[in-house]
Amino acid sequence: MEDRVILHCDCNGFFASVEILSNPELAAVPMAVTGDPASRHGIILAKNDLAKARGVVTAETIWQAKAKCPDLVCVLPHYERYVEISHRINAIYLEYTDLVDPFGIDESFLDVTGSLKLFSLTPKELADLLRRRVREEIGVTISVGVSFCRVFAKLGSDYKKPDATTVFDRENYREKIDPLPVEAMLFAGKRTAKTLLSLGILTIGDLAAADRHLLNVRLGEAGDTLWRYANGLDDEPVRSYFDRPAPKSVGKGMTFRRDIHGEAEIRAGLFSLAESVAVRLRAAQRKCTVVQLQVKNANFNTVQRQCTLPRATWLQKDIAEAAMKLARAAGCMQTPIRTLTVTAAGLVGSGEGEEQLTMFDSSHEKDRRQEAVEDAMAKIRQKHGRGSITLGCYENPEIGVTKKEE
Repeated sequence: MEDRVILHCDCNGFFASVEILSNPELAAVPMAVTGDPASRHGIILAKNDLAKARGVVTAETIWQAKAKCPDLVCVLPHYERYVEISHRINAIYLEYTDLVDPFGIDESFLDVTGSLKLFSLTPKELADLLRRRVREEIGVTISVGVSFCRVFAKLGSDYKKPDATTVFDRENYREKIDPLPVEAMLFAGKRTAKTLLSLGILTIGDLAAADRHLLNVRLGEAGDTLWRYANGLDDEPVRSYFDRPAPKSVGKGMTFRRDIHGEAEIRAGLFSLAESVAVRLRAAQRKCTVVQLQVKNANFNTVQRQCTLPRATWLQKDIAEAAMKLARAAGCMQTPIRTLTVTAAGLVGSGEGEEQLTMFDSSHEKDRRQEAVEDAMAKIRQKHGRGSITLGCYENPEIGVTKKEE
């Protein structure tokens, strides 16, 4: 049976690279994309090569990074721009195969087994072509791993950076991969690596040669999976870009610049979150039948509540009002709150989950009017910016937010 040809394309310093596209002067200074210190998310999200050379690493705090690099330039993230560039990069990949499976915003797996003959290219030549096109047409660089399975292709994209192609084939993979530290293996986190170390397993070669039964006893199913991965026994398919499963839920979270307190500020936060959730539901052509609320107070204690809606909806107003009822029921109105998260769950198609209406029921017509209002507002925001128009019931500029998407 012929081996598959799998590519793993990974953008180099993606967030930082996109920021440099917008402001080329940042390429000449040590720069990092960071969370906002004022919103208590002051960590390094990404950095350029100059910052990396000064010892700045992802996920450390800003003050730690500036202790190493006092002249570090910190830039706030622009997630909408990152999504746009990600879509453009994947569009290039799709010119060569429809089997493009995004693995996060800045990396994708490609199965080009059936495509190579169409383009008369070797796997390495196609990888080099993709690197050149993304660099010249988009302005960022990618590293590409080429192998016969997904897990080794991902190891290849990490093997040499930036802007490089690495091939792990049947002839060289044991020589190249076996000496790598076991932490380099996909899904081998710190805790797992510590357990493996206690078994004398330091490298991927050690893992491949380990007793499979022992790994299963010590790590359960994860141990068996790691053993298979280390031996190249990864047959997970690369899904079509156009055949990805519909989302099971859509959520948005906020961590506030200061703890919020009272109904007015909670309402402001919840309506803002519901706006983002509603926009994403409409984009996915899904409606929710369940609203979930997660609240983290100033002491980092977390409360979660959910409710089932009387009918499926993608309206901001419905989602926000359901979240407000949950907040009241959870006794949040008099509690200082650090973080709120609203999630729309129980998703159904846009035509499903509707109530059976009677001739005297005006709720359907009200929903249609509200939907028209929210659609018009979304178009205005898309053209003129988020702050150009809002529902008057919820805007509160004093509290400020940092958002996270789920």
